[in-house]
Amino acid sequence: MSSADRLPGLARLSVVVAAWLAAVALQPAAAEPLPARNGFPSQTVKFVSPFPPGGGNDATARLVTTRLPEIMGQAAVVDNRGGAGGNIGARSVAEAKPDGYTVLTSQVSIMAVNPSLYSAPGFDPLKNFMPITQVNAAPLALVVEANSPYKSFADLATRAKANPGKVTYATPGNGTLSHLVGVVLQKDSGVDMTHVPYKGAGPALTDLLGGQVDVLVTSTASVAGMVQSGKLRVLAVTSPRRIGVFAKVPTLEELGYANARFEDWYGFFAPAGTPPERVAYLHDAIVRTLRLPEVTKLVTDGGSEVVANTPEAFAAQLRQDIDRWSRVVKLSGAKAD
Repeated sequence: MSSADRLPGLARLSVVVAAWLAAVALQPAAAEPLPARNGFPSQTVKFVSPFPPGGGNDATARLVTTRLPEIMGQAAVVDNRGGAGGNIGARSVAEAKPDGYTVLTSQVSIMAVNPSLYSAPGFDPLKNFMPITQVNAAPLALVVEANSPYKSFADLATRAKANPGKVTYATPGNGTLSHLVGVVLQKDSGVDMTHVPYKGAGPALTDLLGGQVDVLVTSTASVAGMVQSGKLRVLAVTSPRRIGVFAKVPTLEELGYANARFEDWYGFFAPAGTPPERVAYLHDAIVRTLRLPEVTKLVTDGGSEVVANTPEAFAAQLRQDIDRWSRVVKLSGAKAD
């Protein structure tokens, strides 16, 4: 799971992000301000999203930054820096001044998968970052265009098994959790599809809607809006829970696919060396934002659950995921350089 300038507004956002921002703007609950501590923050806080606009990472960053200024009393902006499965943006934050004004919006694929998948990702998730908080826990979704001939996951699997490599599946990039779903399905269940990596979920969605690829594996946040609008059909999700607009969608485990439980998360990180009191302030401000009723509802409607844990609990989750996904990458033989 190139760099892009920060977006100038809603015009270039994906349908799902625009829907989230519009919903947040409708009669929002009053946010409780959090006074500055020892002069922090005193300027704009930049949230780096290491993928292009339009995907779940970008949507998560914007969902928080839309309401965060009310709490901090300072602006919060999103800077999209896509490329190399998220490595370019992550590395830029690892190398940023550790003063609390640059934050990484990241996810499992970048922090727990890329260090094993890439020979030189350019950062160490444990040494170069300080966890702030985990935003959510969410499944991945396998979606097709609304008029696709694949009406169910069984249709897709039957075609892929009978015609190895003929079915194409798009993902936000090499080494993303989405990519590994396809690898595991092929190795464990014989669902043999050809991987088509993109530089983010936004470009992948464009080609899915245009008929260039058969199926897209991505975060629920990336596609919730288009599922609600009827532009996409969901064939399956990868977690044991059914949430939000995906409540009626079968899980891969329910469909009989063992070892097909994959759960994604998004979270925020500061560069290593950031003063602990500033990390604590960012944690408190972001958690207040996530617990606003309308923000919590949007996360849930998008198919995931708010976590908003402590930096310590998030660090423990990260270590656990690094251990799990490094083994999966090794077993899969997947490499991306």
